[in-house]
Amino acid sequence: MDAEVWVLGGTGRSGRAVAVELARRGVPAVLVGRDASRLAAAAQPTGSRTVVAGSVDATAAEIRRQRPAVVISTVGPFTTTAGPIIDACLPGSHYVDLANDVAAVSATLGRHDAATGAGRTLVTGAGFGVTATESVVVKLCADRPAPLRVRVDMVPSLAIEAGVVGTALAGTILDGLPGVPGGGRFQGRQIADGRLAPARIGGEARRLTLPDGTEVTTASMPLGELLAAQRASGARFVVSASSEAPSAPVVRAVLPAALAMLKWAPLREFAKRRLAGVRIKAADRPREHSWGHAVVTWADGETREGWLRLGEAQAYTGAVPAEIARRLLAGDGRPGAYTPAALFGAGLAEACGGEYLPAGSGRR
Repeated sequence: MDAEVWVLGGTGRSGRAVAVELARRGVPAVLVGRDASRLAAAAQPTGSRTVVAGSVDATAAEIRRQRPAVVISTVGPFTTTAGPIIDACLPGSHYVDLANDVAAVSATLGRHDAATGAGRTLVTGAGFGVTATESVVVKLCADRPAPLRVRVDMVPSLAIEAGVVGTALAGTILDGLPGVPGGGRFQGRQIADGRLAPARIGGEARRLTLPDGTEVTTASMPLGELLAAQRASGARFVVSASSEAPSAPVVRAVLPAALAMLKWAPLREFAKRRLAGVRIKAADRPREHSWGHAVVTWADGETREGWLRLGEAQAYTGAVPAEIARRLLAGDGRPGAYTPAALFGAGLAEACGGEYLPAGSGRR
């Protein structure tokens, strides 16, 4: 029992991907979720044990009672789920999640002292975006002092499963950044002069030529990568961007007004309910590879650029928490709260199937 790794949200796409990757590493997984029949179906390919828990509170109670070695949470919105699950983990379990927004990542990193005191490891952002971009920053900054500026770009390529958006994802998209300093709840964020500051969602648009010769536009988003890149580099100015951000001029023009409407709670709740029920059509991934990218600039004018080439982004999001759990079981972690590369270095990304492609360095 002590060596078990629990996967919360075990019937979802991310949970199933994590279970497969744990099985590949010879790590016993326990799938946790609300629906017994769906759990049984999800557990069949890996022969996993299952635990039925109908709510976050019920899940937390089971964690306290059974004390698995590691808990991997794929259940959002992490701004609401992470706190009670971490509280349940601190007495006896390490914790890993897939959070990728500033609010949730910041809140978990803020539990560093509590985790250290309890002798537990908390790892947040253990998915594609944070891991891929943070790892490139760690690689580029390895032999240099703190840079002045960092920009990170995540370019995922993933196949879409047919289904509905669901309440967890709808909440993550529409709840904004509650309690995050440096701007309004429905504003973006950047690091300016070492502190969180307002930024326009969809701003800082840039056309990137990927190493395979294709092009993509990325624009700013208030992602967990922002905090991870700043902590990894110590840079005074940081921008996080994504190819999934709204970058079309028309969309960027109307976005501020649309986001302002979400301040009205009844409208926000109505929008979440409608979005949760939207059906998604299956689609192939748009390109062969996913990419993490960073450009780092120092005060003396030196600029370094780097890329991390990956396969399908969802598969990578399964591999990262599985590999982290394997290392935690082996005793390779340390108490406290971390993002993935901050704890395990740039080599973690390679262990999960990534390949670094340095774009050279020089003065610009």
